[in-house]
Amino acid sequence: MIKTLARFVLFFFALFPASSVAEPITLKLAFFSSDRSLTYRGAIEPFIEAVNAEGKGLLKIDLYSGGILGKDIAQQPQVVLDGTADIAFIVPGYTPDRFPDNFVLELPGLLPNIREGTLVYTQLIAANALRGYEDFFVIGAFVTEPESIHSRVPITSIDDLKGKRIRVNNAGEASALERLGAIPVLMQITKVSDAISKGSIDGAAVSISPLSDYGIKRVAVSHYFLETSGAPLVLLMNRKRFDALPHAAQEIIRKYSGAWVAERFIETYEVAVSQVMQQLKSEPNRKLTFPSRQDLDIAHAAFKAVIAEWAAVSPHHRELLEAVESDIANLRSSR
Repeated sequence: MIKTLARFVLFFFALFPASSVAEPITLKLAFFSSDRSLTYRGAIEPFIEAVNAEGKGLLKIDLYSGGILGKDIAQQPQVVLDGTADIAFIVPGYTPDRFPDNFVLELPGLLPNIREGTLVYTQLIAANALRGYEDFFVIGAFVTEPESIHSRVPITSIDDLKGKRIRVNNAGEASALERLGAIPVLMQITKVSDAISKGSIDGAAVSISPLSDYGIKRVAVSHYFLETSGAPLVLLMNRKRFDALPHAAQEIIRKYSGAWVAERFIETYEVAVSQVMQQLKSEPNRKLTFPSRQDLDIAHAAFKAVIAEWAAVSPHHRELLEAVESDIANLRSSR
């Protein structure tokens, strides 16, 4: 009898081997651009690879790049909220009403480099200091190096900016360039190359690291390195989806979020900025101009005015600005 029962059990598991092994939980990650882009390599790939390696058998992230789950960058938060994707890469500057406090990260001249910008953003998220993120679990918060002006027409000074239609990433940058006489045009980065080619804009404020990824380097040969503000970027997950995961899966995601993924982004982007700058300098058809002392003084005065005007709007704005300035001071003192 016992032998017969044992043979039956073995026969059962031979017929249904999959029934005893649970499939891993699969999460869909939406990315509007290519998986060969710098943004992917710096902000997304390290997270996916780390989670998939540690989560084997429990948790798996599948990438949907190239806008498969939605090409409109401004719609990416909704892609996450409506369940089309579980995770998506977001450019908050395109949806300022949803992320109103992000303006503090867009203030011109405030966050001078990738490291400080990214670490400050990460700390603000950890402190729940920014409105608009309540329905999301934030995997990574990043800020690019300050954007500068890249155009097909010659722009070599602040005077040359006057009356020029310049693409901007966010409202903070728009305020700064408007004070310098330019006409800011809020535009998704994926549309910049075509807009410059057609002449609908004269140039674009863009960080130099992704110039090749979006074809901007091909159409813009005049580079005026007047630094404005960086572009905040964020990798978000649907909060309800995150909360519904088993505790072990949540812990894997937490482990490779926040400061961990921020450091990978910083390392990747700092190297890329240096490489792209060397490439630009080596190409004889390009005109590279760095602002004169006079132009810098004019720009910094305009930037300070934008910051002061924003801070004066409400006590909440002043508190946010003080928090950012405190974080910057702490980062610099710890070096």
